[in-house]
Amino acid sequence: MEKLVVVDGNHAAALGALLCRPDVVAAYPITPQTPLVEHFTQYIADGALDCAILEPESEHSAMSILEGASLAGGRTFTATSSQGLALMYEPYFRASTMRLPIVMDIVNREMISPQTIWGGPQDSLSVRDAGWIQIYVEDNQEILDMNVQAFKIAEHKDVLLPVNICFDGFYLSHMTEGVLVCEQEKVDAFLPKYLPEHVKLDPERPMAVDPLTPGAYLQYYRELHMQAMDNAKKVIQQVNDEFAQLFGRSYGGLVDTYRLEDADYVLITMGSLTGTARVAVDYARQKGVKVGILKLRSIRPFPKELVQQYLKGRKAAGVVDRNVSFGWHCGITYLEVLSAMGGALNMPLLPFIGGLGGEDLTIELLAKAIDYIVAAGKGRYNTPQQAIWLVKGEEE
Repeated sequence: MEKLVVVDGNHAAALGALLCRPDVVAAYPITPQTPLVEHFTQYIADGALDCAILEPESEHSAMSILEGASLAGGRTFTATSSQGLALMYEPYFRASTMRLPIVMDIVNREMISPQTIWGGPQDSLSVRDAGWIQIYVEDNQEILDMNVQAFKIAEHKDVLLPVNICFDGFYLSHMTEGVLVCEQEKVDAFLPKYLPEHVKLDPERPMAVDPLTPGAYLQYYRELHMQAMDNAKKVIQQVNDEFAQLFGRSYGGLVDTYRLEDADYVLITMGSLTGTARVAVDYARQKGVKVGILKLRSIRPFPKELVQQYLKGRKAAGVVDRNVSFGWHCGITYLEVLSAMGGALNMPLLPFIGGLGGEDLTIELLAKAIDYIVAAGKGRYNTPQQAIWLVKGEEE
């Protein structure tokens, strides 16, 4: 039977990774990720995990260590945030282009500067084109469950790509809620021992790894990488469905929806703000407004086909971003949705930005966004050229 525990998001992530029996964990502490990897030292001290854990001199070294461990056939895990992610960018890019199935939690935090340590996905979204799979989660239960699913996705023979599980700093990382911990026996059945597809590093059989590559080969490798990312769309859905059958919890796969079946208007969300958006949608429904939620879970690979499917025939939609795309004066996920729709966009699509620097995106602010979307759908508000800022104190 699953055990109910009350834990914060960092602890939920550590429990999820623990269940996957990693061979090597290497990480450098950074707020708000630090408690996550501290839990692993306690697991080892308690005898709950037979694992090598290393704290190197930086995040750059942490990822480099895991690349060697993964090449040697180990199941590997780490976590980081913000400037730590920026510091590890070189080996971060190498991990994906070498097709190493590393799993790394990114505890989302704003990028410096002005100085801030508060939550926001600007860090992970800024590296979304570095070749990693990126999954964004809503609550602590989803954090634990997706860490279990992430290894199965990453290690699938048709994928073999590293995976980020991204969750909001402080709003999830340091906030507690009830979480069901999967039974170890079921996880072992769901996620067998890692058997690498590649030839493992062996001191007795020296080999060159990542040699200087001419352009023709590089183009070939990039094509294979992009094909693996396309394959991941199907695998993410398959793994979600298999997990749901075994553990009774489904997260939709690439996207999830709420009250969208008969909706005229769509609020597009990502991460923990989705929980607040559900309440705002319920209030709007009580007033007779047919609005629903399309929750983006996978940013890479981006679920273009599903976005087109779920937005088809709607009167208007809006994307709520907790990040910015410099130079476009809108959010990053707004641009992703806009690109996905392409010539199929035959309705107003509004960009919203709010919740930067850890600010609350309240029910009232999301209700305001819904009002804008409805007005646009009725022709009373033109699609703006710049983002609509959702700011506390300006709800009315």
